[in-house]
Formats: sequence, C-alpha cells, structure tokens
Amino acid sequence: MTEFFEGQFDAVVVGAGHAGCEAALACARTGLKTCMLTLNLDSIAFMACNPSVGGTAKGQLVREIDALGGEMGINADKTALQMRMLNVGKGAAVQSLRCQSDKHAYHTEMKRTLEHTDNLRILQGEAAEILTKDGKVCGVKTTYGGVLGCRAAILCTGVYLNAETITGDVKQSSGPSGFAPATALTKNLIGLGYSVRRFKTGTPARLDGRTVHFERCEEQRGDDDVLPFSYMAGGPVKNELPCYLTYTNAATHEVILSNLDRSPLYNGTILSTGPRYCPSIETKVVRFADKERHQLFLEPEGRDTLEVYVQGMSSSLPHDVQREMYRTVAGLEECEIMRYAYAIEYDCIDTLDVYPTLEFKKVEGLYTAGQINGTSGYEEAAAQGLMAGLNASLKLRGMPPLILGREEAYIGVLIDDLVTKGTDEPYRMMTSRAEHRLEIRQDNADFRLTQKGYDCGLVTEERYARYLERKAHYEGFLSELETRVPQGEADEFLSGLGMDGTEKPLTYADFIRRGATLKQIRGAFGEVCAGDESAAQSAEIYVKYEGYLKKGLEQIARARKLEERKLPQDLDYMQIGGLRLEAREKLNKVRPASLGQASRIPGVNPADIAVLILYLK
Repeated sequence: MTEFFEGQFDAVVVGAGHAGCEAALACARTGLKTCMLTLNLDSIAFMACNPSVGGTAKGQLVREIDALGGEMGINADKTALQMRMLNVGKGAAVQSLRCQSDKHAYHTEMKRTLEHTDNLRILQGEAAEILTKDGKVCGVKTTYGGVLGCRAAILCTGVYLNAETITGDVKQSSGPSGFAPATALTKNLIGLGYSVRRFKTGTPARLDGRTVHFERCEEQRGDDDVLPFSYMAGGPVKNELPCYLTYTNAATHEVILSNLDRSPLYNGTILSTGPRYCPSIETKVVRFADKERHQLFLEPEGRDTLEVYVQGMSSSLPHDVQREMYRTVAGLEECEIMRYAYAIEYDCIDTLDVYPTLEFKKVEGLYTAGQINGTSGYEEAAAQGLMAGLNASLKLRGMPPLILGREEAYIGVLIDDLVTKGTDEPYRMMTSRAEHRLEIRQDNADFRLTQKGYDCGLVTEERYARYLERKAHYEGFLSELETRVPQGEADEFLSGLGMDGTEKPLTYADFIRRGATLKQIRGAFGEVCAGDESAAQSAEIYVKYEGYLKKGLEQIARARKLEERKLPQDLDYMQIGGLRLEAREKLNKVRPASLGQASRIPGVNPADIAVLILYLK
C-alpha cells in the first residue's frame, strides 16, 4: 500500500457518533485545526438505538453539555418531536428532561453544523493505526494509506471496533443498522498498551406504523410547558407526535421461554458482557420471572417515516420467533417488522488505563471517549467527547485541564467512575450514582459550568451573555422572593391552601418553604418572578431546598479536603508499608491524583487511606 500525506492537523477525531461530534466541535471551536475521520458520512450522529435524547440522569448530562458550550442540547431542541419531564412526582434532584427526536433530522442537522464549522475537515475513511513518536501521538493512518499528521488523537469509535451483529444463529461482521464495522484498529490499540475487552448491546425491532393498532395502546403525549434543553432555544418545543404505551403478557413470555434454546444469550453464542440496566426482553423475562408484564413504549422514528421503535423489547432471538413474540402484544397483533432486532458485540478498553482528562496513560496526546470507554448511551458518549476534545485542546494550547468534580457535575461523576472504579459492563448514568445530586440538578447546570466553559474558550459570547442575563434574573428573583406579605394576607393565602396561619408577616420564600408553589403565589399576589421562567423555576427550587443545600455544601467542603491532598504520579505503592496487597495493586493500577480519588477505588478501604495520610505527612 502506498502511503500519502493527507494533511497536518492539531487534532484528529476518529469517529463521528455522538462522542465524535462533540469532540470535533470542541477542538475546532477552540481554534484547533481539526479533522474528523468517519467510516461513513451517513452515520454522523446516527441514532443506532432509541430515537431520543435525555431521560433520567441523562437529561442532566445534556444540560451540562449545553452549559459547557456543546451541541447535543441545541440539536435535540431543533429536531424534537415531543418533550416530557420525567419524575415530576419526585424531588427536583431526580427530575430529568427527555426528548423524542426525529432520527433522520438529528443526523442531518448535526452534519450541517459540522460542515459549517470553521477549522474542521470531515473525511470518510477507516483508521488503521495511531502513529506515535517518543511516546506521543504524531498521526493517524487510514486503511487507504492516508496519513493525517496531528498532535492529538481522540478515539470515538462507538460500537464499531470488530463489531458483529447476532440474531439467532446468524452472526455477521457488521456495525449497527448495516453500517460497515471497523476491523483494522483494535490490533494497533493492543500494541499501544490498551487492555481490550468485549461488550454487547442490542436494539429492538422497528415496525411499520400502518400495521400497529395504536388505539389499543395508551397515548403518551409530551408536556406543553417544559423548557427545552438549551438556553439558546427560544422557548418551549412544539409537541408534534405522541408515543404509546403497551405491555408484554403471559403469551409473550411463553413464546420467549419456549425458545430460549434458540436465544444466543442462553445457548452460548453470546459470551460478552451486556448492559445490566437495559437488558434484552429475554433477560427480563428470565431474571424477573415473577413479573406478569413489562412496559413497552412505541416511539416514532421521525416525521418522514412510518418506522416505529419498540422501546423495552430489544432481542437477539431468530426472526421467526421475533415475529411471533411481537404479535402477542396488545396493539401489535398484526404488526409487520421493517427491521428485525439484533444484538451487537464490539471491542472496548479498560478505562483504568485512562487519566481523568480521558488521555491514555501510556501515550501522550491519545484520548478516548464514548462506548470505546465501556459506556452506553448517546448522552454519556457526548459528555465524554466534549471533555476529551476540550482537554486535548487545552493541552495543545498550554492551558490547565478541565477536570470536573463529582460535586460539580454529572459529567464529573461519569468520568470519575470510569477512571477510578472502571466498569465490567456497559456503564449507564443514573441519579443514584451522584451522591450530590441535589446540588447538581438539571436546572442549575449553567450556574455550575458555563463560566468554566467560557474560560476554556468553548462557550461563545452569545451563550455567555445569555448565561449572565439568566444569572442576573435568578439573583433578582431570590431577592424578590424575600418580599414580605402582611400577616392578614399571609393567613388568608395559607388558609386557602389548607395550611395553618401565622402570627407574623411572611415572605414569598416562607410560603415556598411551607409547601406552596410559585404558581399558587402568582395566582394570589400577581406576577411574581416574571420575565424568565427558567430562572424563576431555579429560584423556587433553591428556596424550597435551601436547608438541604447548605448541609450538602458542608459535606462537599469536607470531601474537598481529601481531593486537595495530591498524590505523586510516580509513587510506587508496593513500597509503602502498612498497605494491604490488594490496595497496593489497585493504587498502582489506577494511580489516583488525590486522596479523594484513592478513597473511591474498589478494594481500597479507610485504613489504607489512613496509611496514605501518614505516609504523606
């Protein structure tokens, strides 16, 4: 093969999924000459699984991506079919926005954004080798012999590395939805020192909407009054198309159980590790044998297609079994399948080999983001892509890295879990993973992160101005909520809500602490906190949870003391007396940056931390 020089770049991003798009934009928008290399331009920002963005904990990630200057929230708002706020019956800490997206429009809009971004070249081709010199990245070579010179490379390969799709007894070398797999790079990554393992995920069938009896299902419409992901959007998104809810039943479960011997998950065909929190329908029926039914959501794939996505029914059963299985479900009795469900296996790395910046510990300038890091989900991938791209840019510009703490962002929780604990299965973000979830809610993402994004050069002046305006409104609303209401009026208002009166004047904030809502206050006293509804909602939430938030800040301050105690990167833990052998091995593997990170490593206990504290002294 004849090698030839494609060009010299500051950074090369390998892959154009949700991680690759954010990584490429982060690099190019901060002034780096960037090339995004992708197997197929038609797979840019492709939604290989469910046509949606956000959801529980994932909505927080999207808001954080937006606050830092990323694109996912803006693109989701542009291409939304409907939006819903999840967990509205629970506290603000776990409420999350979810968007039903137009799958094809999402790809088209993101591709258009990339194509119109300065400093960014998009190139179709397959990466075959990461070129290094003196332990540093110096280029990326394609299977066609093209050499892309660069000072940093960001691998966002998704599920494409040696990908194989599996349905019944049919196994094919293929990426998702028939796209070609990437078969050349894994060998090179092993040679560079990565620990490579095999994970699995899957997707359900897509049905012809003309053959679905939606009237036999429960309609699920969007919320008309929820604000979009991005504060750059003009206002609430118009809800265009509904989703529908239906359920499996005893007949469905019988079809599955009677065909387990033909399931690749149970006959030994699939040996790789699948996602615990998004299992196949076969796994659900076997693992939760006491459940009489499982929820299924019928979701439109777009405005211009009749394809319907069956969320909750991913499978790798043979086609004939799938056909019988789907037709046992209410509303799907006569359904015709347009795309059958399948499982997909792929190569990924062990993130214990990665720094919190997402840079590889053994090769300077080489970063990984997304499903190559063992995660699942578009939102987790996009968050990592943004951080990997931004940290690569910061390093090349001679600036300090951006490492978000667990108390600062869900992105911080995500990356800390990956590089400190690692993952033995496809990792999914959940609110339960965030110990400071009340402090890092979705409504205050810009207050937490936009200044950081601006300081890094990624947040635009327009976005920064919006942030400052919203912050000013928020602070003004907090002052306005301290407005006193005379005792008589206060007692009358509380009585109307079935609450006890008081012997003194109260403020609007006092009403909220007693359980009243801002909407009820407005109904009684006129327009309160008017002009910026998102800032008003944040002010209401802060007042409602102020006591808990103050206690949380005290806990964060205590935890931060451990984070401030730095550990030398060249420390040989095997030589520290008093540490247990397991702790020594784990500490040498992870090489934590601080005592705080060391304390979160599985296998390192409080006694080991005490030994480290004494050693540092």
